[in-house]
Amino acid sequence: EQNLDALRRIGVYPDEADRGLVLVPGADAQQKVATLLAEHGLAPREFVQVHPGSRWLFKCWPAQRTAALVDLIVADGLAVVLTGAPDDRERALTTAVLAAVRPATRPRVVDLTGALSMKELAALTGFSRAFAGVDSAPMQDREVLHAATSNGRSKLDLLKGRTVANLFFENSTRTKNSFSLAAKRLGADTVEFSSSGSSVAKGETFIDTAKTIEAMLVDAVVVRHSSPGTPHMLANHLACSVINAGDGPHEHPTQGLLDILTIRQHRGSLAGLTVALVGDIAHSRTARSNIWGLLKLGAKVIVCGPATLVSKQWEKLGVEVSYSLDKILPRCDVLNLLRIQFERQAIRPFPSVHEYTLLYAMNQERIRRSKPEILIMAPGPINRGVELTPEVADGPHSVILEQVTNGIAIRMATLWLLLGRKACCEAKGVRE
Repeated sequence: EQNLDALRRIGVYPDEADRGLVLVPGADAQQKVATLLAEHGLAPREFVQVHPGSRWLFKCWPAQRTAALVDLIVADGLAVVLTGAPDDRERALTTAVLAAVRPATRPRVVDLTGALSMKELAALTGFSRAFAGVDSAPMQDREVLHAATSNGRSKLDLLKGRTVANLFFENSTRTKNSFSLAAKRLGADTVEFSSSGSSVAKGETFIDTAKTIEAMLVDAVVVRHSSPGTPHMLANHLACSVINAGDGPHEHPTQGLLDILTIRQHRGSLAGLTVALVGDIAHSRTARSNIWGLLKLGAKVIVCGPATLVSKQWEKLGVEVSYSLDKILPRCDVLNLLRIQFERQAIRPFPSVHEYTLLYAMNQERIRRSKPEILIMAPGPINRGVELTPEVADGPHSVILEQVTNGIAIRMATLWLLLGRKACCEAKGVRE
């Protein structure tokens, strides 16, 4: 209703068939379009910002002459021109409002393979440190985030008016609740979706379900699915932002980022550190995201586990492959202990869980043979007595619960950078 009022304030009424609307994405483009129209004898009456941080509207006339400029304006990527007869007024106004509120394309976070550079990774974890109460964000962002420096507990209005949909087609406790809390603590509304009992169970396709959710005017979709590549496919069909919350054994970007953030909090920099990923590497999306992120930030990565779960082919990614935890242990600064994912395995990859525990579980004896400041991490859920003993899980070297806390900070930063930072900066006159 506020957007419709904004249209009416500049004299756009449903019965005006001889008027045209031009939607312009920003102040720079606004001036270019105004100049372009002036050259063709058309002058805008008034500029109005329909929605904070979104597209701009101005009116020009008559519609016939405006329509003649459609190809010229759109070809330069400057604006979208809308015209319509009285019979089309509802559709035209709805389209205008949607275009003003929601840009045609949105940034996505679907993997760490090549999407984020080393600089971007460092920046994202820097913003997360501000949300988590660590004063290391860029100076221009500290003012914006100052109210969020209570370990992510303060509820802000940075994403007020935005809606985030959680589309989880796999079971999840940590990730789903973490994204939900992150969105709510930034002031966003959330839509919680579960495939159980949904239209998918009635035969509706995954894409149609996602489009239906998007039609409810959501700004971002957080998706988890058992099939690798699902977020990429979704990003090709939706205009809103798409965030990968885990796609089968492929990647889990925010888990990789929160692991990086946790290491940075304890070690400052990853450059020169040796990080070992131990366990079910073959089926671990966490391992893949960690590898891409850690290598970009200068860490040495070792993947370790049974030969049935750790192929020599991993060396092609620039990591070291080892089949003995005891041999690599003295060199490791960080151990990330990955769960054995029996649900993704057609056959048992080793004779028994007891044998795996003897060879690869982290226990007090192995802690004594490690570096004094070694960090013990695990993406969860942890299986006590399998990947690590209770003494290690609850001991002084463990940062497992810190990872959970940092997960909220990382997801707050991800949502804010995708949906809110541009609007925030524009509102404060801060250049991105």
